[in-house]
Amino acid sequence: MTTHHVVARNFSTHSENRMHSYEMASRYGFQGALVPGVAIYGHLVKPLVDHFGAAWLNDSCIVLKLIKPTYHGDELTIEWPGVGEDVVATNQRGELISIISTASPQVIANVPDELSLLGKVKLPGRPEIAWDNVCIGEVFSPWAVQLSGDENRRFASEIGDDSTLYATHIHPHYLLSLANEALMQEYVMPAWIHVKSKITHRAALQVDDEVVLRSVVADRSERKGHQFIAIHLSFWRGEEIALDIEHHAIFRIAE
Repeated sequence: MTTHHVVARNFSTHSENRMHSYEMASRYGFQGALVPGVAIYGHLVKPLVDHFGAAWLNDSCIVLKLIKPTYHGDELTIEWPGVGEDVVATNQRGELISIISTASPQVIANVPDELSLLGKVKLPGRPEIAWDNVCIGEVFSPWAVQLSGDENRRFASEIGDDSTLYATHIHPHYLLSLANEALMQEYVMPAWIHVKSKITHRAALQVDDEVVLRSVVADRSERKGHQFIAIHLSFWRGEEIALDIEHHAIFRIAE
């Protein structure tokens, strides 16, 4: 059993997503501003990367589920029983707040079908997100990103990860944060909650790599008054897909 303890920090108080502010989060009944799910993910993957090293960033598949909110200052316990087992995070109240389910490389899905990126292209601009403008199959314009060393250090520092691996390799916290950014580049989203992601590493990304993010709206749904969006993102380095992410969020919170 690998166990480590961390204190959750909210570095997104000035984000356009006001769920990271006390005022908006409390309006929806939360005890305080929410810590971003991508930061929780960064904490959860640490035992996996510590164990497998760069190989994990080159060939792995996980499903992240964010079960309960995490607040600034929460004391989290991250536990991983070992290879083939889930990584779980609990808070100081003993509540299960998030989980990573791992898969063996042999069961990683095939490379995403490029045809899914040949649908109707979303019109430029950032409308406020609403049920009627979340269109399944709509493709976002390609987004070119150079993976910055400064940004990589910032994302590692925010979760207290001092592994020397990230002098050259891109931190998973940084990569999943780009999924959030891809979504927010297409819509104005005043209050939303990240709930789940499936992340497949196919080739390790390095500092200063240039990638193109290609994204498509994969689903929209409604449950218990919440409205959800799912997007599929693929990170292209040249002609190869280095990473793909299925990213799920509540874009309209039930009141």
